[in-house]
Amino acid sequence: MPTDKIKLILENSDIVEATAPYIISASRSTDIPAFYAKWFFNRLAKGYCTWYNPFNQQKMYISFKNCKVVVFWTKNPKSIIPYLHILDEMGIHYYFQVTLNDYVKEGFEPNVPFVEERVKTFIELSKMIGKEKVIWRFDPLIITPTIGPRDLLTRIWNVGNKLKGYTDKLVFSFVDIKAYRKVQNNLVKETISFTKEDVENTEANYAQRIEIVEGLAKIREAWHKDGWNIQMATCAEDIDLETYGIEHNRCIDGELMKRIFAGDKELVYYLHTLKWPEKDMFGEIPPIPEKLKKVKDTGQRKVCGCMVSKDIGMYNTCRHLCVYCYANTSKEVVLKNKDKHNDESESIIE
Repeated sequence: MPTDKIKLILENSDIVEATAPYIISASRSTDIPAFYAKWFFNRLAKGYCTWYNPFNQQKMYISFKNCKVVVFWTKNPKSIIPYLHILDEMGIHYYFQVTLNDYVKEGFEPNVPFVEERVKTFIELSKMIGKEKVIWRFDPLIITPTIGPRDLLTRIWNVGNKLKGYTDKLVFSFVDIKAYRKVQNNLVKETISFTKEDVENTEANYAQRIEIVEGLAKIREAWHKDGWNIQMATCAEDIDLETYGIEHNRCIDGELMKRIFAGDKELVYYLHTLKWPEKDMFGEIPPIPEKLKKVKDTGQRKVCGCMVSKDIGMYNTCRHLCVYCYANTSKEVVLKNKDKHNDESESIIE
């Protein structure tokens, strides 16, 4: 099975059933590297954490016993960098999805550092762990009365020129606003001079999407001529951009893991079979099948290409307070949670 069930002994000696995933996503729900790095490594040392289903608040225990890969999602990995050696020492692989946008003038991301500081941290991380393990996301792409397709392309070009050679991939998506009433409310409430009518137009129409994509293809061509062979991909988008050389991304990506962690034959076997190999009497693992077994994470959106993993983290705890974020109900709820917990707490997600 992609995720095993085991018996877990808690710190109070209670015995509970726990999920023991091989791949952990940290996290789609909050920015663990930026705000909860100490919490993460504290829980890793204790061997488990808890997770609450956001729909019914049902509590689940997550064991780190089988964890072989952690995929980190973040807008500011600076706080977690000093701890990464612990994962190396434990033999746990990892890579990063780093969102580096430029919406400074609009105030869409009020608590992220300035672009220059985020670029510096991105480069530091890339030099430390390798560019193939640091994926750049300009995500989401937002249209406003003052940001059109050309302006978005200019911002991507400017940021990308600073990241040249420090990543192999750019991932992007178009903002989803109409599906999230709380996001619509936050945009109007938290953004100066942003009206309900403006909210209706934040999602790029088809013509605007094609203009952006054509521009991105030209940017990629320019970077390729300059020696930077960067790939481009969309995240959870149903639009087919194959003619532009832009693929559908898999953020939790078995093919990527197979390539960058190729030396770990047990992990490679798991990625091909979704079963952890049983070694023979000579310590050898079974032959690895030729084809990678692709099993979509059914807990994600229909157009999401991610393979099976277990996400940890809790909604309404990300302090970046990005106005377009679906993971926070409102700034007030996040600040209330901040009063109850801090980044050294063992109970922010338990």
